[in-house]
Amino acid sequence: MQAIFLEYRFSINPLQPAMDILIAELAALGFDSFLETEAGLLAYVKKELWNPIALENVDILANDNFSIDYEVSEIEQLNWNEQWEKNFEPIIVDNQCVVRAPFHDKPDVAFDIVITPKMSFGTGHHETTHMMLQLVLALDFKDKSVLDMGCGTGVLGILAAMKGARSVDAIDIDNWSFLNAMENVSVNKCEQMKVFEGDVNLLTDQNYDIILANINRNILLSDISVYVKHLKKGGVLLLSGFYKEDIGLISKECLAHGLSFQENAEKNNWVASKYVF
Repeated sequence: MQAIFLEYRFSINPLQPAMDILIAELAALGFDSFLETEAGLLAYVKKELWNPIALENVDILANDNFSIDYEVSEIEQLNWNEQWEKNFEPIIVDNQCVVRAPFHDKPDVAFDIVITPKMSFGTGHHETTHMMLQLVLALDFKDKSVLDMGCGTGVLGILAAMKGARSVDAIDIDNWSFLNAMENVSVNKCEQMKVFEGDVNLLTDQNYDIILANINRNILLSDISVYVKHLKKGGVLLLSGFYKEDIGLISKECLAHGLSFQENAEKNNWVASKYVF
């Protein structure tokens, strides 16, 4: 018997950052698949596991800065791969790196990354992932030890591995992302990359030449001190997942822990930063 899903069709204005916040809140409530639309978002949850009252806990729906409407309908289980294929387009970063799905043609670029993102964050379409990929492309990873914190699909760590990193540890607290990252690591044959489920508490005595952290402002502010403890002298810290107006807070925390600012990248009010220890 096929499972019955509820399809929530959200209309969002303006789209960002409301869409990203809405996805995060719905995922925490058990929604397991999302598809972006021109007007907003399709979100799916198994009917048997869902109580509509839970939407009262989605804060973004009550935020006066955004107009979010929705309608809901019942559907039988979808062919998720077919739906994803209709909505996922390959991305090209600085004509050097392509992030694509297995069904896309292989491009003529230096770094060809094949992923099956499912609902994991980090396809390269979001501004923060795209900017982080650009910063990674500009760095020398030859024989370096790397930490990809909040790895999502694992795309940043995979690129680091392709660029010659000696070892890559990838960590994500979300089980779906953890499983998806392991799949993507295998597909891209990155033998030196290992994926772990958890948060910074998994870090014990490891030390890294380069740490990549594309998460969100609050987690970054909480964990920067931990990153520094595990960053080698002269090491590089790349951060993203925050807005332009958060630069002051992020920079203050980094400087307080002995990091030196190198550069910022900005795209649609999102920021990626590079610091050196």
